[in-house]
Amino acid sequence: MKQVILVREDLGMPSGKLAAQCCHASVECVLKSKDENIKEWKKEGMTKIILGVKDLKHLTLKMNMAKSEGLVNAMIKDAGRTFFTEPTITCLGIGPAADEKIDKVTGNLKIL
Repeated sequence: MKQVILVREDLGMPSGKLAAQCCHASVECVLKSKDENIKEWKKEGMTKIILGVKDLKHLTLKMNMAKSEGLVNAMIKDAGRTFFTEPTITCLGIGPAADEKIDKVTGNLKIL
């Protein structure tokens, strides 16, 4: 079991902003998940992996793939009050779910 957060590399977010956006994605996915998936993920150490995607187009493609695989996912839109000057989609959380299911969607991406 793992959770993956996909982050847009084209935005050039500073590390603190990136971390906050990843936290939003992780929490949102957990809130949407079934209790049994959360319990299993917790038992296995709550693995989280942060991967990069090129841009919004690629992030949206991965979201659609996750949906077609039946994976819990959460697209995160920053409100635009600090680093960004307008609301901006920053990242996508996927899971927690079985490694094999998530790898079908994200297996070709690199760790950020």
